[in-house]
Amino acid sequence: MRTTNEGALAGRESLGRATLSTRLIFLVSGIGMSAWAPMVPYAKSRLGLDDAQLGLILLVFGGGSMASMPFVGWLTHRFGNRRVIVASGLLLCLALPALALAPSALLLTAALAYFGVMLGVVDVAMNAHAVEVEKLDGRVLMSGFHGLFSVGGLTGAALMSALLAIGLPLAWSAAVLAGLLAALVLFLRGGLLAGASEAEGHAAFGIPRGLVLLLGLLCFVSFMAEGSMLDWSAVFLRDFRGFAASSAGIGYACFSIAMALGRLTGDRLVQRVGTVWTVRAGAALAAAGFALVSSVPWAPLSLLGFVLIGLGASNIVPVMFSAAGRLPGTSPAVALATVTMLGYVGLLSGPALIGFLSKITSLPLAMAAVAVLLAVVSASARIVRR
Repeated sequence: MRTTNEGALAGRESLGRATLSTRLIFLVSGIGMSAWAPMVPYAKSRLGLDDAQLGLILLVFGGGSMASMPFVGWLTHRFGNRRVIVASGLLLCLALPALALAPSALLLTAALAYFGVMLGVVDVAMNAHAVEVEKLDGRVLMSGFHGLFSVGGLTGAALMSALLAIGLPLAWSAAVLAGLLAALVLFLRGGLLAGASEAEGHAAFGIPRGLVLLLGLLCFVSFMAEGSMLDWSAVFLRDFRGFAASSAGIGYACFSIAMALGRLTGDRLVQRVGTVWTVRAGAALAAAGFALVSSVPWAPLSLLGFVLIGLGASNIVPVMFSAAGRLPGTSPAVALATVTMLGYVGLLSGPALIGFLSKITSLPLAMAAVAVLLAVVSASARIVRR
């Protein structure tokens, strides 16, 4: 009996380390991705790029991520989630100095493509690993994992900006941050689950269909809503609510903080109300936020609307990722690759679609159209039932 109890205790400790390591890998990914943001103006100035040239180069980042995702299922099938996470995490760190040092537009494009590929591999593999941990633990954990990614997104930009503010050259700032992240990835390696990927017994590649495709399309809408906040919230506040250009970014700040808080508390919410009602109520709340922003011409209520959007959208993607990873007869990595890729399509193409719609109507009406799409997500919430 003592041996059995000791084995159970060791198993709980191992699972606890795996849970903590997974949280911190999400944090590392968020820091690594957002560290690029403060480097953008330096790259633009160093290479003499105009806005159009920079915009085209930035598209390569998202394109690289999407191009890598269909292959992650094969990688985790062949090597397991832990090896893929550690290898791609270390390779991701190498991208930061490369981005800081790229001496030409062509090499910057290549570095951004490499950066996007590595981030896409890490993204899918860490979510597949998170599904494994969640299954073994028996509790809802995915929202908390994504909450740490959001915290990492805020932390990475702040750390890089702080290094630059104290006078450290851009290349050295990128190298310092990359070294710290690489050391953290190596430290966390021992805590990640050593077992083979859940892809065992399933095909390493697959054509999106059925529930996987439906989940992906719903994630497309949710990511589209997030992308519209990033690209259009400041423009909306400046042009339609009278904010000065210098303060119009407060709308996205309200959205980001609300989303991070919503994800950090999301696991308890999902445990209490269930996955279906989390998606149903969350999408409805985000839709209400978009409706409030687009229809009420009073600046404080617009900011409230951005908070509602952040809170409502915060747990939709984590719940859908968890649902995709649990679909029977499908490799979690393959399903997550499909859902994540369609989500990225929404993140990248959604703001452009909103721009096109606002050109033929108006930006408030384009925002209202996102509210309608989120209402469809709310009505389709039963798809995530376990």
